[in-house]
Amino acid sequence: MKQLINFKLNGEEVEHYAPLNRTLLKMLREDFDLTGAKEGCGAGECGACTVIMDGVAVNSCLVLAAELDGREVTTIEGLSMDGKLDPLQVAFVNEAALQCGYCTPGMIMTAKVLLKNNPQPSEDEIKEGISGNLCRCTGYKKIIEAIQSAADKYQAENE
Repeated sequence: MKQLINFKLNGEEVEHYAPLNRTLLKMLREDFDLTGAKEGCGAGECGACTVIMDGVAVNSCLVLAAELDGREVTTIEGLSMDGKLDPLQVAFVNEAALQCGYCTPGMIMTAKVLLKNNPQPSEDEIKEGISGNLCRCTGYKKIIEAIQSAADKYQAENE
């Protein structure tokens, strides 16, 4: 059984039929060809599938498509504007905060919400903020440095 869902995806209004049991992650990847969010664990434990829904970082593997009606979803693909990467994306590259890249989109989306809610987090606040995102390759030092760098960039842009 399918349901008509109306929601905003990366700033654009979308009308889409989806099976009631389809997850947001599967819908993004298979129906919209937005493959930035990755399926890691499929149980909401690793954060690789994190997207922003109504301003909150969520594990898209745990959200059913039927829950999207009237909501707003932003994926990693939606962060760049007019072909220009978001400062957080740039910071991850500049600080070498990625290796295999599997966790990177989810980590960036989580960090985006963290910085929106806390523009100048301490190192401990960053660690707590990204605690739901696992990285097997880089360790977390470079990731924390990238988030701090982006926070400084956002602050400089707003001064």
